Amino acid sequence: MKMESVYNSLKAIDVRPKAEKKGRADYLSWAHAWDMLKSVYPQAQRIIYESEHTGLNYFTDGKTAYVKVGIVVNDLEHIDMLCVMDHRNKSIPIDKICSFEVNKTIQRATAKAIAMHGLGLSLWTGEDIPTQPSEAKDTPSNEPKKKITLKVDDENWAKVLGYVVANKEKGIDNLLKDLRTKYSVSASVKKELESNL
Repeated sequence: MKMESVYNSLKAIDVRPKAEKKGRADYLSWAHAWDMLKSVYPQAQRIIYESEHTGLNYFTDGKTAYVKVGIVVNDLEHIDMLCVMDHRNKSIPIDKICSFEVNKTIQRATAKAIAMHGLGLSLWTGEDIPTQPSEAKDTPSNEPKKKITLKVDDENWAKVLGYVVANKEKGIDNLLKDLRTKYSVSASVKKELESNL
């Protein structure tokens, strides 16, 4: 099978019947994603990377940690790197991390790496910068849209934090510029975002 057809064949699979809800977001559990992937590509493999310095299944910058998971389909590997977070999707300080959170993060990174091959990717659409709920269609397009006030731990926080962590190489100023196209960001929220970089 050709490389380009892997993506198209996985993208064509309807994952909605297996999707679950977490708050307002839909997600595909790693177990369902893995089962669906292996049903189509039984030779698919998962690689859980370990730090060459520590031998542990996570990496650290000395403040927080992240995992690195690769999914190989037909010799093409997609890797997802995901920070180890608590139940509020906030990075956990390195001295507070336990194996439970690391394992949970590995499973989430597995689902995301599978999605990069096409399976369930539609569930992640808009994750990088969450969009503002659509307004009434009769709103004139020349009127400025009201920005969402971003608050720590509100319904948008996890998506925004994920975007910031995944794009930290842009630098906080550029990230804030991107976010402020849709959000009103207070000084305290900016400080919280900076603490996760």
